[in-house]
Amino acid sequence: MSSKCEQCIIRQFNSLKALTKDELVRISGCKTSKIIKKGETIFEEGETLNGVYCVKDGICKLSKLSANGKDQIVKLVVKGDLLGQRSIIGEETVNLSAVALNNMEVCFIPKAEIIGSLKNNPGFSMDVLKQMAHDLKESDNVIVNMAQKSVKQRLAESLLYIHKNFGINDEGILNIVLSREDYASIVGTATESAIRVLSQFKKEGLISTSGKQIKIENLDGLMRIE
Repeated sequence: MSSKCEQCIIRQFNSLKALTKDELVRISGCKTSKIIKKGETIFEEGETLNGVYCVKDGICKLSKLSANGKDQIVKLVVKGDLLGQRSIIGEETVNLSAVALNNMEVCFIPKAEIIGSLKNNPGFSMDVLKQMAHDLKESDNVIVNMAQKSVKQRLAESLLYIHKNFGINDEGILNIVLSREDYASIVGTATESAIRVLSQFKKEGLISTSGKQIKIENLDGLMRIE
């Protein structure tokens, strides 16, 4: 399961691509690889992390517990992404929880290696900054969408986002299988509202469903939702 960082293609998708070969060899010698089963927690909100996780395979959801006890999904994370770098750099406990949506393979890189590379490699530091700036921009957009767009628009956009970023299987079904509660959490509404809107989309021929599985039948129609 384990492979050398300098030979791993996954690093091309994140800030690790800016590391030198010597740095990658050093990290490779101290990282640990592990399998996370579907439904298992990688880390929980409030934990102190002693390193970052590089997602080698699989998908997880990042969520935050609100005051009323409900989970708000903030982001879906795919292979190639890094988890925990903001917490390490800010020297804070993690602000979100990470739970596997399917079986995952992750590599854990100790904090000392990441901090050392940040101090000694300006290219790596700049790349990490760019990624954090991008994440902040995405958060800004989510806040505006929550305030200005209807549940129908937000749910349509979520389906389109999943379709674009995670793709479909041979039968045209979205590769990520989420519960109705998860969809409600992503768009910030009650589960009943999410179920009602998805049923409406189904009646209008925009999607078809089989249990939790969803297939988009009319991409253009979803894009035109107001």
